[in-house]
Amino acid sequence: MDPTDGLPPRERRWAVLSLAIAISLVVVDMAVANVALPTIGRDLGVSASASIWVVNAYQVAVTVSLLPLAALGDIVGCRRIYIGGLILFTACALVSATAESMPVLLAARLVQGLGAAGVMSVNTALVRFVYPRAKLGQGVGVNSLVVATASAAGPTVAAGVLSVASWPWLFAIAIPFGLTALAFAIRFLPHIEGSRHRFDIVSALLSIATLGLLLAFVDGLAHDGGLLAILPLVGSVLAGWLFVRRQKRLPMPMLPVELFRRPAFSLSVMTAIAAYMAQSLAVVSLPFYFIAVAGRTQVEAGFLMTAWPIAVAAVAPFSGRMADRYPVGLLAGAGLATMASGLVLLALLPADPSAANVGWRMALCGLGFGFFQAPNNRAILSSVPRERSGAAGGVLSTSRLLGQTTGAALVAVIFGIVGTAPGPGHGAVVALAVAGACAGLAALVSLTRLGRFARSGE
Repeated sequence: MDPTDGLPPRERRWAVLSLAIAISLVVVDMAVANVALPTIGRDLGVSASASIWVVNAYQVAVTVSLLPLAALGDIVGCRRIYIGGLILFTACALVSATAESMPVLLAARLVQGLGAAGVMSVNTALVRFVYPRAKLGQGVGVNSLVVATASAAGPTVAAGVLSVASWPWLFAIAIPFGLTALAFAIRFLPHIEGSRHRFDIVSALLSIATLGLLLAFVDGLAHDGGLLAILPLVGSVLAGWLFVRRQKRLPMPMLPVELFRRPAFSLSVMTAIAAYMAQSLAVVSLPFYFIAVAGRTQVEAGFLMTAWPIAVAAVAPFSGRMADRYPVGLLAGAGLATMASGLVLLALLPADPSAANVGWRMALCGLGFGFFQAPNNRAILSSVPRERSGAAGGVLSTSRLLGQTTGAALVAVIFGIVGTAPGPGHGAVVALAVAGACAGLAALVSLTRLGRFARSGE
């Protein structure tokens, strides 16, 4: 059977299960440690702003390596990159679970992020080979729903684990699932030959330098780097300029620069970066608020955040179908405005809020986020030619990760400047206000897609 036209139904089901388990693991793992950060920091003897790097180290590694690994997957085969990433991810989960010091934990999380990038970088491409051409839309829809639900479910999963175990189990729980996904992948994923073009090492290094230095700049602000903090920003701008310039001359560019000439594509990417930044600012800072200000336990903090992923999962299927009939700019814009309202209301919570007061605000955020995510992802993929859907998927993942990583780094900046002492000026309150501003900005960018780009998918 021609592997480019998908797998037979039985093999397809097992392959899809492998893809779903793996992508859920690597996405959930970005947020699963958030709820336990205060406890991890206390147990390992580090400050709140330093403990955030348990999340940041993972996200930074994923963000800077995603595009190079996606390009490498085109050369050596997506299956090899995917399986190698799963092996690395699962092995580092074991190291993270047994770490007894912050340096060891951060090193394990950094390498685990490289494994996660291996899975994410080729996930969309593998979906194209698992599903037949006639059902590709169905495959993309299922994949988007899995990512959407997993992205928001991290705190809830963490709360469930922490209700019966200590924080190392947040990492250990991934091991059996990783091994299961690996077994299915080896048995059922299709063998796709890579292309014969060479891997452009210079482009890979420039890509890593661009994103890595940008995140170093944000971290420098968190640690009061003064004028020296500007140097990474200058380096990031220079590396980014050289990177884009080089991509324009390559027959097989690592970054599909030409796609950004399409306004529907570029505006959708900008919307995604700002929206995911808002989501990350909220998800990372809220556990500190619930524990330090509201006096809740880490388990209670996780369950207080449950309404967000439930709302996302509830509306995602409907918003995806509505995107076929209504302008994506309007759907995503209205959703992001709703999310911004929920974030501002969370920032205005009283010092000792009831579970109901927290729950309906979290649900409002999840409702808005759900109405943004599926239509915006569809707009990114449908605004480019079918033969460039793999490149569009890579940009989609990178924009999501860039937004989430920058948002988490901004929490560290805010905590470093404002502090985390209980009270109305708590850093988490400021972070939630900034998150509301980012969501509002994303809504405005989304609404600019109306008019000549008003039809869904354009």
